[in-house]
Amino acid sequence: MDILLVASAFNSLSQRLYAELSDLGHRLDVVLAAHGPDPVRAAVRELRPDLIIAPMLRTALPEDVWREHTCLIVHPGPPGDRGPSSLDWAIADGAERWGVTVLQAEAAMDAGPVWAAEPFPVPPVGKSDLYRNEASDAAVTAVLTAVRRYADGAYKPLPQTDESVTVVWRDAFRQERRRIDWEHDDTDTVLRKLRGADSQPGVLDELLGHEVFLHGGQPEDELRGRPGALLAQRAGAVCRATRDGAVWIPELRPRRNSGDPAPFRRPAASVLAAYRPGLALPEVPAPLELPPGRRTWTDIRYRQHGDTGFLGFSFPGGAMSTDQCRRLLAAYTEALTRPTRVLVLGGTRDFFSNGIHLNVVEAAPDPAEESWTNLNAIDDLVEAVLRTTDRLVVAALGGNAAAGGAMLALAADQVWCRTGVVLNPHYRRMGLYGSEFWTYTLPRRVGPEQAERLTTQALPVSAATAVRLGLVDRLVPAAPGDFPAEVERLATALAATGDLDRRIAAKAAARAADERQRPLARYREAELARMHALFFDPEAPYHALRSAFVRKTPGGSARPLAPAAGDTR
Repeated sequence: MDILLVASAFNSLSQRLYAELSDLGHRLDVVLAAHGPDPVRAAVRELRPDLIIAPMLRTALPEDVWREHTCLIVHPGPPGDRGPSSLDWAIADGAERWGVTVLQAEAAMDAGPVWAAEPFPVPPVGKSDLYRNEASDAAVTAVLTAVRRYADGAYKPLPQTDESVTVVWRDAFRQERRRIDWEHDDTDTVLRKLRGADSQPGVLDELLGHEVFLHGGQPEDELRGRPGALLAQRAGAVCRATRDGAVWIPELRPRRNSGDPAPFRRPAASVLAAYRPGLALPEVPAPLELPPGRRTWTDIRYRQHGDTGFLGFSFPGGAMSTDQCRRLLAAYTEALTRPTRVLVLGGTRDFFSNGIHLNVVEAAPDPAEESWTNLNAIDDLVEAVLRTTDRLVVAALGGNAAAGGAMLALAADQVWCRTGVVLNPHYRRMGLYGSEFWTYTLPRRVGPEQAERLTTQALPVSAATAVRLGLVDRLVPAAPGDFPAEVERLATALAATGDLDRRIAAKAAARAADERQRPLARYREAELARMHALFFDPEAPYHALRSAFVRKTPGGSARPLAPAAGDTR
């Protein structure tokens, strides 16, 4: 079928549906509703789609569109749930299970007949993580069911007036409900409020006399202080005392009235340092290997199971700043001193990596210089992985990867990917040529013609297609919460294989042969020369594209074929 996706943004779910519906042979196009109703109408007139699907909408579809065409709306709530803040309420109410409903657009919001519905569990994670994982899995299952039913032509969608559907209207979840009472809220309550707004909209609060939005929250089991007091910092995050404990807050966003016309999220400690230069919050590092039972936040962890090492990292939004790249390289170097035969890279769930940290770049006094420094830092990390020849390195992708983050994964010997992952192995939508040794690793895996297609068409790639193309070596069909255990099982089995020594020796020989043919340094020099010219040209599109992406301001066309590099949220 010809299917038109209408979305307020080409976000993670929109990309995944684009990729997976394309895999099934459907012809897809995308129009952004954020540009207003006229581009939507124009796309419908031009394309005459068989079906319209709205994976993520913040505004209503034009009435003339849904009256004349079947339009399926993906609602992140169970049948009968109505309102704009469904996931927020699920987290706030402590729901153990929730659902996704695919319903037909009608005049009343979320009131149309139901084409498909799928339940999902609600683990104690942030709303954005939940949306990209459990909710996304359920949404894809429900949409594919609805599309199949629509194509068959015999299915009659269930009216919400049916006695089996209990209708519940939930108002928009406003800041008044999110506000934290640091004197009286216990740690669990604070964490629930922070997790319910981790990406958007954040929790409005006041720090050092400035109104800010708090983004993200993780528990701390040792530090204590007066409720609301700032206690420490670690890797850019700040620790704040609660009534009965403390929480780590990784990112802050100044409120719009701060003087910045479009303020954006960045590491919490850097925001506070700008408010009060010389702020002396003690740096409290966490060990690379946490003792059993500790509950504290750290973005890089290592553990070992027999001959297998696991280097986990989890950075907000998947972005990797200069500091994060350097700390991850130091941890990787330390992991190489451990007596393992297999080393697994990746977090337990959600983003693998989206490459350089565009928010930190945008906030820097000299964004061009910070772009250059950040790129060299991630190149150092990727090169270290490529030059590892004494063990097998596995990149385990429990979540999406894009741009330089996708190329970081390709530096490993094997790439394992959860079935719901979306890859964006390109840079073009940010106006960049790219680095991270992609000119070596990408053609080596998929061939030069396919590498050219992937980087110029700049389309999202499903996990299944990534396996078919050679980007990924193993598909891991696991639920988000089960992915770490399945990876550990597979990695342990890999470390125990009888021919592992032969495979490691063959890897070392292949790397030596490639080095003789063309040294890695030459790939890096050629890529960096192209990137340097772009970074330090004030007229290069990269600067305007980066700023629009970071600040969420309008930019680009109304009919995108793919998102900006790194935009897998």
